[in-house]
Amino acid sequence: MRAVIQEVTHAEVTVIEAEHNETIGQIQNGLMVLLGVSHDDTEADARYMADKIAQLRIFEDDAGKLNLSLKDTGGSVLLVSQFTLYADARNGRRPSFSQAAKPEQANQLYQQVGTLLEQQGITVETGRFQTHMQVSLCNDGPVTLLLDSQKLF
Repeated sequence: MRAVIQEVTHAEVTVIEAEHNETIGQIQNGLMVLLGVSHDDTEADARYMADKIAQLRIFEDDAGKLNLSLKDTGGSVLLVSQFTLYADARNGRRPSFSQAAKPEQANQLYQQVGTLLEQQGITVETGRFQTHMQVSLCNDGPVTLLLDSQKLF
């Protein structure tokens, strides 16, 4: 499982449809999380990712040090599925997505990460799986981290 995590002052996700656009998730002060699921991922990867997201000490304390977690600050998460995090563009000009999970598995694990975060007392807003969306955010700091449950980076 892979994630791009950004500290945000606000973020929202809008579903883009022919007739109208609909904002379906929005947060103030917290983390924007783009989450990709691999075909090798399991419930253990979902637990690892949820725990890491909830406990990463990337928010400033009173001394200006990155020393507080999402749980410490009471921040929220905007969680959006992002299969393109498993794009392999090393060869040719068209990325391969062969490492990305099939939709059923990906959606189940994506939803599980959200549930696990909520079980830790974190407010979670989400995008809509397999839907054209637009994400707007204000990255604070800027603070952006990459996570990989296989610890490849």
